[in-house]
Amino acid sequence: MRCPSCGGIDDKVVDSRQSDDGGSIRRRRQCLECGRRYTTFERLEELPLTIVKRSGERAPFDAAKIIGGVQSAGKYRPITEAQLQQLATEVEESLRLIGPEVSSEEVGLAVLEQLRELDQVAYLRFASVYKGFDDPADFEREVAVLTKSTEPKRR
Repeated sequence: MRCPSCGGIDDKVVDSRQSDDGGSIRRRRQCLECGRRYTTFERLEELPLTIVKRSGERAPFDAAKIIGGVQSAGKYRPITEAQLQQLATEVEESLRLIGPEVSSEEVGLAVLEQLRELDQVAYLRFASVYKGFDDPADFEREVAVLTKSTEPKRR
């Protein structure tokens, strides 16, 4: 790290603390040449997450697209902005576990998985578009799957 004052490369760390809820480390440094103190931040460099579309085209992951799709599905539903942000974050985290490239199908399934827990009506709306429902029987089948997966388990 170069000193912003004199450009020297020798320094010592005076203090280190976690910052941004553990997402980075804040370090106070002192230049050994001029004595000036300055602050640096260390963050983990994340690899970009790439979405492979059905056409084969590749695009960078965009959380805003997830939020927009869920907002449309959850229109007039009691879903807060914070819940939308949390859902997008959880979807991104689950996709990163798969690898640096994921299919658009995996993105849709990850969104459905999160929506199932958040709001079942929004889940059905999103599923109807994502899965391309053609008739009422598609809704009935999905409702049966939804109620079966959310029923409390009996002993």
